[in-house]
Amino acid sequence: MLSLSLRQLFLSHVSQTSDAPLMLEIEKASGIYLFDVHGKQYIDLISGISVSNIGHCHPKVVEAVKLQAEKFMHLMVYGEYIHYPQVAFATLLTQQLPEKLNSVYFVNSGAEATEGAMKLAKRVTGRTEIIYCKNSYHGSTQGALSVMGDEYFKNAFRPLLPDTRMIRYGVEEDLKYISTKTAAIIIEPIQAESGVTVPDINYLNKVRAQCNITGALMILDEIQTGFGRTGKLFAFQHTNTIPDILLLAKGMGGGMPIGAFISSRENMNQLTNNPVLGHITTFGGHPVTCAAGKATLEVLLETKMYEQVEKKEKIFLEKLQHRAIKAVRSKGLLMAIEFNSFETNKKIIDLCIANGVITDWFLFAPHCMRIAPPFIITEAEINKACDVILQAISNICSE
Repeated sequence: MLSLSLRQLFLSHVSQTSDAPLMLEIEKASGIYLFDVHGKQYIDLISGISVSNIGHCHPKVVEAVKLQAEKFMHLMVYGEYIHYPQVAFATLLTQQLPEKLNSVYFVNSGAEATEGAMKLAKRVTGRTEIIYCKNSYHGSTQGALSVMGDEYFKNAFRPLLPDTRMIRYGVEEDLKYISTKTAAIIIEPIQAESGVTVPDINYLNKVRAQCNITGALMILDEIQTGFGRTGKLFAFQHTNTIPDILLLAKGMGGGMPIGAFISSRENMNQLTNNPVLGHITTFGGHPVTCAAGKATLEVLLETKMYEQVEKKEKIFLEKLQHRAIKAVRSKGLLMAIEFNSFETNKKIIDLCIANGVITDWFLFAPHCMRIAPPFIITEAEINKACDVILQAISNICSE
């Protein structure tokens, strides 16, 4: 009897998220590169969707994981034991944030951070309405899906949470819907999945002002923009808008699964009583992932590599010039290249991957190509990646 290949086993036993998976069989990763089982090298221009900000398998993160795994891994459900990796990471993280964002609740993903934040907002305000934006993405669990701003992805799973309201992102007129019955608005500082939508510089401050007037909380989703992606450690630092609750994940753990929702100690205390254990998670704040997260943040703070993000953004923008490109939108190393259709974009993406450059498309802007490389990418590597993209565009758009 012939043994099944890894690809056959993958299709038989690993649940799929589409009917046409990429089927790249990756054996190792290092820096900005992925390597398949045949030794082919790929430039990773999406960082596992804004995760590997400091590069794949950064040696300081790998070392931190090894050292902690040798001491202890899982101990007890969240919040019961004091352990150094969790406390040290929370302390270092809050030192980089405004004073009122001083209490960290660690979870395992961005969607979990969204779920915890919505519960916290309801508990703190005693209200139920959650406002979200058209084309927003905050995760795919049922609560997070309820505040996803796209009907195609959510309609099949209704009924979802009641008492939610969608407004238009970046439209000041719609902020009037944040009212005295609103528990919170959940919003991204730069909307990613719409194809990188950057609002007016004053927009977030106007959201903040309306929340102050009505007593609603401002939940800022920095799951994709956090940890340097936009050229500052956190995107809200571009406008000095301070949220009531901050959501983090993706680039937080150097490749390890971790997320967090962060608020004031006063707010977070609402989850400790009436009922006790108001929010719990078995693996949240896991010692190994916290060790990885602390090492990742230390690398960012020591190298200041995010300070080079805007310079590298300019190199991409200067290079990505082609008659078939309708627009390029960006904030730091979060970029969208717009084409005339998803069909064109998909063909270009597939040809790029075949030629050793991994890119992707956006959930609510499938006609746009995603570029979000590790910050360590060099000018020479940017030029090489752009050459592959431009050649793919020329090949596809001349057909």
